[in-house]
Parts: sequence; C-alpha cells; structure tokens
Amino acid sequence: MSLTDRAQATAKNIEGKVQEAVGDLTGDPKAQAEGKEKQAEARVRHTIENVKEEVKKMID
Repeated sequence: MSLTDRAQATAKNIEGKVQEAVGDLTGDPKAQAEGKEKQAEARVRHTIENVKEEVKKMID
C-alpha cells in the first residue's frame, strides 16, 4: 500500500468518525449516516490496497 493511499484512507476514516460524532452530539441523523459512509469507504480503500499488496508479494 502506498503511503499516500494509506494516508488518504486514514484521513477519510477520521473525517467520518468526526462527522458521525458531530451528528451524535447535534442529533443529526444525516451527519451520522454520512460519517458512517465515509468510514465504510475508508475500510474499502484499505482492503483494496491490502489486496494489491498481497498480489504484489505473490508476483515478486
């Protein structure tokens, strides 16, 4: 996984957690859902990059 991709996925995860927390505090279900969505996107990005890394190891 490239450092840039990992950083972007981690930033997206943090952004999602913050947005979800703000939604929890304000009682805004839309913000909560959007925060959870960003966290899910970050998990998918991490998974894709992990698969790429494993494939690269198998090829090398």
